[in-house]
Amino acid sequence: MLTAMRTHPLRIAFLHLAPSLGDISANQCLVEQAIMTAAERGASWVLTPELVVCGYGFADRIGTEWITPQPDGWMRHMERLAADLQITLFLSHPERDQGTGALHNSLFVLTGKTARPDLHRKIHTLRTGSESWSTPGTTAIPIQVPPLDQVGLLICADAYSPAIATRLRQQGAQMLISAAAWAPGYHGPNGEWEQCTKETGLPLLVCNRTGPDRTMDFTGAESVVVQDGVRLLSMSAARSTIFLIEWDIYHQTLATPLCERIEL
Repeated sequence: MLTAMRTHPLRIAFLHLAPSLGDISANQCLVEQAIMTAAERGASWVLTPELVVCGYGFADRIGTEWITPQPDGWMRHMERLAADLQITLFLSHPERDQGTGALHNSLFVLTGKTARPDLHRKIHTLRTGSESWSTPGTTAIPIQVPPLDQVGLLICADAYSPAIATRLRQQGAQMLISAAAWAPGYHGPNGEWEQCTKETGLPLLVCNRTGPDRTMDFTGAESVVVQDGVRLLSMSAARSTIFLIEWDIYHQTLATPLCERIEL
């Protein structure tokens, strides 16, 4: 069931950004600029790519001591911004567990209307290399994101096998949202997103990134809309770009096959 009646499509923004590796302040400014631009263009949901505030290979450059329990001051600021703009923000940000001190690669859902934002901690983390700092999450639970009752969250390789998405569907998820930093090439996406939607019957929206990182080049990476094993949209750009789509909530598909593109 839907939490509210809507007479128009849901406008969703993909912030297909090129974060500067390890430059937290610059990336925060880029994210805020993109969010405000997306809201000005009528977006109700705003999606961000994986580790957008620090870059994928940040740990070798700036370490991990800067990672704090959430919500910190900037996260609270982003909650207020989401509330002021009347949007739902899917914000990828690393976090430190308050109790254990473990570090997680997390995706937060911010509306400014809850005491603590909902989140998903990446489960399929690499144990070596650029993700060795991150402790894997252990659960995947759908969350309420109006106008839908239940939305399942994924981070990049969480879609590698359909098991996590299947558990989300069994718990009532109606749609899957993924933040990603998945570069093209030898280890790039090769049918995983399509298979995920085949196995679950749920549409999947993936917000990927662009630009170079420490060891990988994401310039050709794609943000995608996938349904029933088929990519309905594949969106890429060589520089930071916002892609806006119209989503038909009732039929759970694109309201129009086109997207709007805004270069930053």
